[in-house]
This record gives sequence, structure tokens and C-alpha cells, in this order.
Amino acid sequence: MATILIIDDDPQVCDLLRQVLEDEGYGVETAQNGQEGINQHRAHPADLIVLDILMPDKEGLETILELRREFPKVKIIAMSGGSERAKLNLLELAARLGAQYTLHKPFQLQSFSAMVREALA
Repeated sequence: MATILIIDDDPQVCDLLRQVLEDEGYGVETAQNGQEGINQHRAHPADLIVLDILMPDKEGLETILELRREFPKVKIIAMSGGSERAKLNLLELAARLGAQYTLHKPFQLQSFSAMVREALA
């Protein structure tokens, strides 16, 4: 069974994604910011990390950079709903920094599930 780490400061997003992934048979851990997620991954490495870009404390882009330095082979899905507000394409930047997949919030749960399956294949 694959383990997935969700890093998002929104508890509702974490709970929803956890439920979807657990229903599909995955083990799921959650963290509320990038530093907590990195610490959790160090202690219990995940097969896939799903992370938000805009978070307090340690945001997603910085988290991707640190994960890539320390765990170059970890698979990452970056997600964000804030790209328009920032007037930057944060998801494109996340991909350049090492996220293999990106999702713009809001997204269809079926699309999310399919992306997870593809990332873990």
C-alpha cells in the first residue's frame, strides 16, 4: 500500500483528500505547513507528496526546493488556487522546481485520483 503525505494549511482540504485517498486504499498522513511536512517525511517517508503552494510558515515552493535537495526521487503533486491573486503562474514555477504534476484548485476529485494513480504507477 502506497503512503501519501498531504501538506496543506486548510484542514478541510486535508480531510477531504484524506477521505478520497483512504477510500482508494492508500495510507495517508497530513501536515499543515511545509516544515511540518518535511519533518514528517524525514521520519516516515511517503511514496507521494501532495502539497499546496500558498501556506504560512514554509510555503510550497520553498518546500519543493528543500524536498528536491534532500529527497530527489520523491514524487510531488503541487496544487494551488492562488495563482491568479499572485499574478504569477505559481504552478508552472512549482513544475520548474521539481513538482512532477500540478493541479489548479478547485479541481475534480476524479482528476485528482487519476493523477495520484499516474504518479504512483
